Amino acid sequence: MESFLNQWGEAAYTTAGFFWMALWAFVLGYLISSMIQIFVTEKRMQKTMGDAGGKSMLLGTFFGFVSSSCSFSALATSKSLFKKGASFSSAIAFLLSSTNLVIELGIIISIFLGWQFVVGEYIGGLLLILFSYILIRVINPKKLIKKARENLGQSNEDDDSEDEPFSKKVKSKVSWIKVGKQYAMEWKMVWKDVTVGFTIAGLVSAFVPDSFFQTLFINTGSGQTSFSFLTLLEHVIVGPVAAFLTFIGSMGNIPLAALLYGKGVSFAGVMAFIFSDLVVFPVLRINAKYYGWKMSLFILFLLFTSLIGASLLLHYGFDLFGLLPQGSEKSITDQEHFKIDYTFFMNLGFLITSGVLVYFGFFQDKEVTYHKEMAPKSPILESVLKWLAFACYLWLAVGLFLKFLW
Repeated sequence: MESFLNQWGEAAYTTAGFFWMALWAFVLGYLISSMIQIFVTEKRMQKTMGDAGGKSMLLGTFFGFVSSSCSFSALATSKSLFKKGASFSSAIAFLLSSTNLVIELGIIISIFLGWQFVVGEYIGGLLLILFSYILIRVINPKKLIKKARENLGQSNEDDDSEDEPFSKKVKSKVSWIKVGKQYAMEWKMVWKDVTVGFTIAGLVSAFVPDSFFQTLFINTGSGQTSFSFLTLLEHVIVGPVAAFLTFIGSMGNIPLAALLYGKGVSFAGVMAFIFSDLVVFPVLRINAKYYGWKMSLFILFLLFTSLIGASLLLHYGFDLFGLLPQGSEKSITDQEHFKIDYTFFMNLGFLITSGVLVYFGFFQDKEVTYHKEMAPKSPILESVLKWLAFACYLWLAVGLFLKFLW
């Protein structure tokens, strides 16, 4: 019993430490994301993404890069762009870019996994888009695309306010109030996923033995970088399956990805795990609601096939240039999380920044309204996640009590 209580305390402490490590990065990332989403408008994006050629793909990739990292926000925006005339391939490019190439995700990955994974994330994101584009051109699913547009219907919605020049918007108090509201919305979208994801990471680090990962991911071992092709293939298939079962978004999954790598999972397997935020069941269901089940399953096939190819190519490419990271180089569970260092001062500064944003969003000119379309989440799943998050807070409170006061 005493051993279990000690592990409980260690799990809670690890979770709190993980979040403390990432706090400033969350605030910075969502601040940048909120500013871009207010100052770069959807109307301007969809005007330039109407053909299926390379130019529209590049534009879709760029607009995704300057968008939100939240999967549900990306799903809604890509659907809206497609509905308003963007090509299917450019909408997919936007979707992949906005969940894999965004700044805030790169910052979180750098904290937990290191620069090689950041480079892998961005190069891999481009590979995902390239492979998806090739598959779409080869398969040429004209009937599915036509049916998907019919399911969505036509849209002639317009918003004259989006025609305001950037220089005017950036000087407008109303725009900054909207930035504050969008910032709050970003946190509202992810707080449950982040809470559950970080808590699971702490639980896994304290309670799950290495033998479990050696069974789930074959031929693993701490510090191992040499894997056969069949082993790598198993890792890049099991990685998405593990992500599918967690139901957690990409930002909440990064500590789990770091733990997987620390347990000896290959670089390819960890990258496949990170890339899998768009092949989980909630995303499959939302795409089915938007486009129909046939198109939803096609998108699942498209993304799953692309992430397998991208993850394998990344692993062999990094290996060729001697860039594969060593698993023994960095262990997030062995770090001292709470100390007076750059993280402390960064967190302090960005907590003040967060307070200013909340003040602008909720206490300045309350008559200003702002609403961004979101993908229709499952009420049952959201309710389950909410109560899981509350249970996590209780678990963490008791665990920290056991760690420091028992």
